[in-house]
This record gives sequence, structure tokens and C-alpha cells, in this order.
Amino acid sequence: MRHHDLLVLGAGTGNALIDDRFSHLDVALVAEGPFGGTCLNVGCIPSKMLAVTAEVADTVREAERHNVRAKPDGVSWAGVQERVFGRLDAVAREGEEGRRASDFVTVYRGRARFTGERELLVETADGTEQVGADRIVVVAGGRPAVPPVVAESGLPYETSDTVMRLDEVPERMVVLGGGYIAAELAHVFHAAGTAVTVVEQQDRLLSEQDESIAAAFTDIVRDSFDLRLGRELTRVEGSPGQLRLTLDDGSVLEADTLLVAAGRKPNSDRLDLDRAGITCDDKGLIEVDAQLRTSAAGVWALGDIAAGPPLKHVANREGEVVAHNLLHPDEPRTMSYDVVPAAVFARPEIAQVGLTEQEAREQGRDYVVGSCRYEDVAYGWALEDGQGFCKVLADRGSGRLLGAHVLGPQAATLIQPLVLAMTFGLSARDVAARPLWIHPALAEVVENALLDVAPDNRRRPPSM
Repeated sequence: MRHHDLLVLGAGTGNALIDDRFSHLDVALVAEGPFGGTCLNVGCIPSKMLAVTAEVADTVREAERHNVRAKPDGVSWAGVQERVFGRLDAVAREGEEGRRASDFVTVYRGRARFTGERELLVETADGTEQVGADRIVVVAGGRPAVPPVVAESGLPYETSDTVMRLDEVPERMVVLGGGYIAAELAHVFHAAGTAVTVVEQQDRLLSEQDESIAAAFTDIVRDSFDLRLGRELTRVEGSPGQLRLTLDDGSVLEADTLLVAAGRKPNSDRLDLDRAGITCDDKGLIEVDAQLRTSAAGVWALGDIAAGPPLKHVANREGEVVAHNLLHPDEPRTMSYDVVPAAVFARPEIAQVGLTEQEAREQGRDYVVGSCRYEDVAYGWALEDGQGFCKVLADRGSGRLLGAHVLGPQAATLIQPLVLAMTFGLSARDVAARPLWIHPALAEVVENALLDVAPDNRRRPPSM
């Protein structure tokens, strides 16, 4: 058995964790999938490149509202595929080649599972190899969850891992799920010309968002998608390309493509973690402490396989914490999840940080709500946007922000000053009144929402 100083299991955030600071060590990197992990290959980056393409297509279709005469001539799906994955696949290949050229990293290609404490068996194309290490970091990610009614049907289906690489745009697609992955991919394919039906068990799409956001988003997309809300898929029949999907109310949907976007699950069930003494919670997520140490000595875990928010920017920060703790064990850092922003790159775009209003109520918080619509600021006039808004929640006594939510263009950018305000414990009044806010930038929608919870501060009319 070959033994290493450090072994990293996973080539997504795990690969990024290893840098020249570790060059004095004998490092092993075990990877089953392509380098770059979910984010680069089947997640964040390709989906957003496709989402921007969809946004451009929709902008052309709606150009008349700006008195621009333009007619869309369709989306060149083959061209989009070449542009997006031609670039990303090259990055993944270069990432692996760079690691293989390293003089301190050994790359093992294959599926791994634990056989004991800090020992793994790697199934490679050439056989199996037993490896061990003094310290191990588990960054093995997750995968789409597929309900039994689909998996056991024997009929083909797509997930977020596969659907973006379809050779052709489907004519009729049923999207199973109503979360952020479903919303983003439904947006992409609708813009590309697909007739999209969304089946969701909840009464609203994006039900984990703030109630105002979820309600507004659901109403807005009714014009784009055939929504089957409060419904469950009970049967999948037919043949490839001619699917018949039965819902619990007896209705039948016909489609050539079924996209399962009903959540994700950690890959912990593939690793025989119990043999290594690594414990998981009831969702299969590896339990870690504030330093991201597992229950097994000398083993850390982070990313989608660990019990933290499953977001790439969170995993990046976790990677920084673990890297520091590996290099400086006597001066450990801890991971904080107090202020975690997130975004949905659908149409309209959504961003959030902190508590939703329903969570604030459930926790018995004494809070006030402020809001401002895009159409109430000058740049909203320029956008001709009558749907977008910013909503903030603040503690009634201190004025400190508890949560913030934005729906509309540039939402993921507009949320950032509110993330900073929450991180540094600033009050809504200070954030609104102390900095200068550019007029007539769209950021004024954030400024006015903050002023709305500080009544002694005057909201600025859009014409001023």
C-alpha cells in the first residue's frame, strides 16, 4: 500500500485546495469525475453561461418594449454547446494535466471507498490500488436525487448532470421539481424554444425562498411554463422520446424529455465511511465541527458531502479554512455560516441572504419590513421593469438587518452590499444614510428599501 502525507478525495474544490504551500508534502489526489467537479462541468458555470444565453434570447424577443424592432431567429444550440463546453472541457483537461505534471501530487483516477482508518481502495481502469495517508480531506461532492418512480421505470430521463449536453433542444420537456435547479434549467430551455411543463409538489415554486419572492416568481413564470403545482408524479410510461407521465390527480403529460430536478444527495453512500469511523447525519451528510474535522482523527470534510450549505462559494471558503488548518494545526480557523448569500439565475433573477419573513415569524423575531420596487427608481424606468423589487427585514430595536431578498435584473449583484451590512452588523439606517448611492443606478432600489425601515430617513423620488 502506498502511503502519503495528505490525500484529497475529490477534484472539484478539493483540487483548488492544494497549492504550492503543500509542496513540501507527498500529496495524493483521488478523482472519479472530471477535474473542476460539479461547478465547472455540470453545475454553476455551464448553467450560468446558458442562462446568460437565454437572457439574451429573451431580451431580443422583448425588444419592442424599448422601441427596438428586432426579431429572434432562434438559438443555435450546437453553437452554444461548442462555445460553452468547448471552453469548459478544455479547462477540465488542463486542470488534470497540470496536476499530473506536479512534482508533489500523485493523481489516482477512479472510484474510491474506505477500507479502514485513513485507508482507501481506488478502483482504476487498470485494476485496484490501496492507498493511505496521515491526513485525508473528503470533498467527494454529491449527485442528483432521482425518485424511485422515475428510476424504476426503465425509461430515459435527464438530470442537471446530463441535460445541458443534449445534442438537440427538446420540443416538449417536463421538469420534475420546483427548486433553483429546476427554475434555472426551465428558463434555459424555454428560451431555446422548448415547451416546458413544471411539476412541483409544493403550491409555489422556490418555496424555500422568502414568501413574497416565491409568490411573485410563481406568478411571473406562469406565462412561460405550464405549472402543475401541488402535484406528484406517480407513473412514467411510454417509450424513449414519447413519454407519458401520470400525476396524482390522474392527469397525463406527454413529453419527449423528462428532466429530474428534485434535489441532490451527497455521495457519502458510495464511500463506506463507517469503515473509517466517519459519521453522517440522517441525510447522509458528513458531520463536521467548526474546524471542519470529522469524527475520525485526521480526516476533514467539506463541500456538498458535508453538513453545510451546498453552495460553491461556501465550499471555497471551507477549502480555505481546511487548507489553513492542515498547514497551521496549532492556530486553527473555524467556519462560520452566519451570513450566507445565494442566488437563482432564472428569469427573473433572485438573490437572498439571511432570514426569510416566514422564518422571522417562526423564530418570534420583532422585525420590520422595508421594500422598494424597481419601477420606483429611475433605472427601473430605464429597464421598463414592473416586476422586480427589493425586500429587507430588520430588527425593530437595533435596526440591524436580519435578511434581504431581491427579485429582478442584477439581483445577485444588488444583494452584495446587504451581505456586507449583515456581516459587519450594520443598521439599515447607517447603510442607507452614510454612503453615497449613485443616481440613477439600480442600487437605489436597495437604498430605498433600507430607508423604508428607517422612517426618519426620507426615500428619494426616482426623479431626484
